Amino acid sequence: MAYKILILTDHLTHTKENSLYVLANELKKHPLVERLDIASRGNTDNHDFFYAMNSYELKVASPTKKIKFQQSGKQFLSHTNTRSLIEYDFVFLRLPRPIPLGFFHFLGRYFDEQHIINRPSGILETSNKSFLLQVKHLCPPIKLCRTMTDVWEFQRQFPIVLKPLEDYGGKGIVKVKDNFVYHGKETQALFTYEHELQKQLDRGGYLAMKFMKNVGQGDKRVLVVNGKVIGASLRLPPEGSWLCNASQGGSSHETIADEQERWMAEELHKVLAPKGIGIFGMDTLVDDDGKRILSEVNTLSIGGIKQIQKLSKTPIVEQTAHRLMQFAIQQIETTVL
Repeated sequence: MAYKILILTDHLTHTKENSLYVLANELKKHPLVERLDIASRGNTDNHDFFYAMNSYELKVASPTKKIKFQQSGKQFLSHTNTRSLIEYDFVFLRLPRPIPLGFFHFLGRYFDEQHIINRPSGILETSNKSFLLQVKHLCPPIKLCRTMTDVWEFQRQFPIVLKPLEDYGGKGIVKVKDNFVYHGKETQALFTYEHELQKQLDRGGYLAMKFMKNVGQGDKRVLVVNGKVIGASLRLPPEGSWLCNASQGGSSHETIADEQERWMAEELHKVLAPKGIGIFGMDTLVDDDGKRILSEVNTLSIGGIKQIQKLSKTPIVEQTAHRLMQFAIQQIETTVL
């Protein structure tokens, strides 16, 4: 059997380094793929699907040749075909944040969630940083802080990092040490910064995590597809910072996942696979004992695939496409059973 695949993305957020293009080209070549279409949220003709959420028809690009990044995005805007969501066997999500409120629920109502990789309900659950409480044995000491009392009590034990539950890319993260808050290059007494922290506490709270003194050794992004570690990159913070995110000035370097990280990937896969998560990025830091430990899980639009291939000089993209197809077919077979 051959399958019809739809990829949902947003070309307005793409750069030439975006992994979508190389991944789509590999999927298109797969012997079990009959047709691959791509629908962009950036095409205004798709507003009713992505934003109004009152239509299941899409304008899709149906590439017959190798698809490449175009600054103009012309391939997603002209010479498109009108397709209905129901025509596809499964959907791959390559949508960046922010996701319009209610979109995942809308998508899951019409299209069997088990045929969407990653599954929307799984993304919603795991994108909230409180998910790490389900795998706290893999993490540094962590605590869900709902009140300022929680923050005060936890930071008395050791320096901590406060992460907003729903933010991403290093946004809103602050360090608290010895009753002082470190935000960017600014330092402020905790009691004078309370009003700022309270804003986020009112929106749900923070996941607090022990600050790792070895953070300067870098944050490692490990790519896991259908339970297997495919590759990794080491992200180092810029000078004078402890944040390693690319959006915060971090830089990527070649590395490999160690034995501890491969074990963590297996442990996470056991938890994530039943939630329909076939591909995820796992971020690790070096703890005070010199061992890698889990700091973050990304299950939405996992980046870095192309960059890891470039750094490692191994066929990461091909392996990712192959294992994604494996996972998707497993999901379909499970549905049939």
